Amino acid sequence: MDNRKILVAGIGLIGGSLAKAIKINPEHTVLGYDLNEQSLDYGLKNGIIDEAYTDFKHAAQNADIIILAAPITETIELLEMLDSITFERKVIVTDTASVKNTVIETAEKLINQQIVFIGGHPMAGSHKRGIEAAKSHLFENAIYVLTPTKRSTEKDVHTLKEVLTPTKSKFIVLKPEEHDEMTGVVSHFPHLIASSLVHQAKKWQETHAFLPKLAAGGFRDITRIASSNPELWQDIFYHNRRKMSVLLQEWIEEMMHLKSLVDYNEKQEMINYLKTAKTYRDGIPTKDGGAIPAFYDLYVDIRDQPGALASVFKILADYEISVKNIEILEIREGITGVLRLSFYTEEAQKKGKKYLEQNGYETMIQN
Repeated sequence: MDNRKILVAGIGLIGGSLAKAIKINPEHTVLGYDLNEQSLDYGLKNGIIDEAYTDFKHAAQNADIIILAAPITETIELLEMLDSITFERKVIVTDTASVKNTVIETAEKLINQQIVFIGGHPMAGSHKRGIEAAKSHLFENAIYVLTPTKRSTEKDVHTLKEVLTPTKSKFIVLKPEEHDEMTGVVSHFPHLIASSLVHQAKKWQETHAFLPKLAAGGFRDITRIASSNPELWQDIFYHNRRKMSVLLQEWIEEMMHLKSLVDYNEKQEMINYLKTAKTYRDGIPTKDGGAIPAFYDLYVDIRDQPGALASVFKILADYEISVKNIEILEIREGITGVLRLSFYTEEAQKKGKKYLEQNGYETMIQN
């Protein structure tokens, strides 16, 4: 593989993680562009990038491949800036935006013949933000969508995949319209619904002040994505607004149907409705990365006593099992509670279950 200079424009969580993965190949030089000099300094000091730039034009002219890892509106602005830059050679440009239509429309209007654009969307993320949260394995086993344009060839797509190989992503090629419809259904729209559920709970809190104390467990799970970056998601909703409007109208009609089942006590129809939802949901793959990051959870019964948590983590540490996240779901004084452990992989989840049970703990994996 030839030594390439790869510019990552925007070195937050996504850009920083891509830079970390790309640098696994020592033949590549990673350039970082950002207006936040602290992020650039962090990237240099921690070996995430090799060179730092606050001048986008200068950075772009030194690159063989450019990855625009910025919010959608900023990505479009950077694309338009690229059109006026003089390049001495062909440059492959890609992005990481979760809406493809508006980005591809902009790319197709570029007149700079040296720019070859291939849309991209690594479908993974984290509740954390910034380059400090960047991880080289963030996209491992995640779906990475590529949307080629008229000017890109199969060789160009192959070159981009080659550079991104260290991410260990699963690459698929989609048309922009296909991508936006599917991510709208399984990623963008659920954020709207999660936020609406939280708003409903907030309104009912005026009637029942104790309500937040009960809003744990299942409610926290299904509304987790409502905690995401509001400005980022407003930008996504704006650029995918036509799809969002259609999905909202379909949701309103679905809720009206569900309301009639409740109002008229349509017992068998309600059972069928719930069974259909259960069957479809249980059939969704869990081990492949998707639009909403998947975790492999293990539920562990623990007693309220000193050292209870330390004992669990010592067992996992002895077997070198890494935990992604922990949450105490329910524990009251003197009563057995439930600890939820989230792992990066299904293999770690099963190992954790095995070794904890060998040490007398009761565990459960919930599908």
